[in-house]
Amino acid sequence: MNYLFSLFFSPHQAWERIREQDDSVMMTYLKFIIPISLLPAVAWYFGSVEVGWQLGERVIKLTSQSAIQIMVLFYFAMLVGTGVLGFMVHWMSETYEAETSTLAKGVRISAYTLSPLFLCGVIGFYPMLWLDILLGCAAAGYAVYLLYIGVPIVLKIPSERGFLFASAMVAVGLIGCAAMLGAIVILWEMGAMPVFTD
Repeated sequence: MNYLFSLFFSPHQAWERIREQDDSVMMTYLKFIIPISLLPAVAWYFGSVEVGWQLGERVIKLTSQSAIQIMVLFYFAMLVGTGVLGFMVHWMSETYEAETSTLAKGVRISAYTLSPLFLCGVIGFYPMLWLDILLGCAAAGYAVYLLYIGVPIVLKIPSERGFLFASAMVAVGLIGCAAMLGAIVILWEMGAMPVFTD
């Protein structure tokens, strides 16, 4: 968590400190990914059950049981997605001739790149569609910026090659998002669909 706010105010220095970190994959999960992934899951559970979405005169809320099921799946999707993206960073690093690449570094790049999206999850406490979209797009844009500056620093590759590497990782992330949409459809068919209070 020490690097979290540095990524917003002095990202280059934060990435340099992250490069020198020697935590294992498990320690990165325990110290950072598991706790920060709870933030959006808890926020959206509260917002969808207690506050709801305002659509005209109606307020739409999920039942508690439905929300728990969806948020647990959401939480595990964040944990697995971060790990898969980290594995892809490590796997592709040889192609881009990274000097120092380990699976742990790949997971750290993935985790800290996604941190704006995890933090943006607090908007779930008070769901408001236009604000959610606006802040979500801003968080995604900053996450991409962090990826583009972080990859060359952490993996010690030239910035031109780092740009290509980061672009490939953006493509992997988009494919991952499409795969998750497919998984959502399958899970809905299996019974994990939202159930509304009205």
